[in-house]
Amino acid sequence: MLNPMDPDVAAKRIFAAIRAIPKGEVAGYGEVARRAGLPGRARLVARLLSQNDDPKLPWHRVLRSDGRIALPEGSKGYREQCQRLRAEGLRVEGGRVIGVRAAATLDSQIWGPPD
Repeated sequence: MLNPMDPDVAAKRIFAAIRAIPKGEVAGYGEVARRAGLPGRARLVARLLSQNDDPKLPWHRVLRSDGRIALPEGSKGYREQCQRLRAEGLRVEGGRVIGVRAAATLDSQIWGPPD
């Protein structure tokens, strides 16, 4: 059995969690880590994304927990992320996605908020 803290296993879990974010939705770095079974590893998510070279990975759907784009404003990556998010129908103003929040848990995405 593989150790879940093995770097390759952790990366695969994180990339799978990112690929699972539906088009038109976003998730924070910490939420991606939690969905990957690695709570508290938001910085690992950011580091892996900074090293990513898979053009099919929907990296643009990962934001800071406050809904802001983490890349430096005006950078090529920042502009690309804004463009990709807008192409999916999201509203981006001042580097922040407006009006959309990622569901807190997979259960809440499937079943809705708790009563």
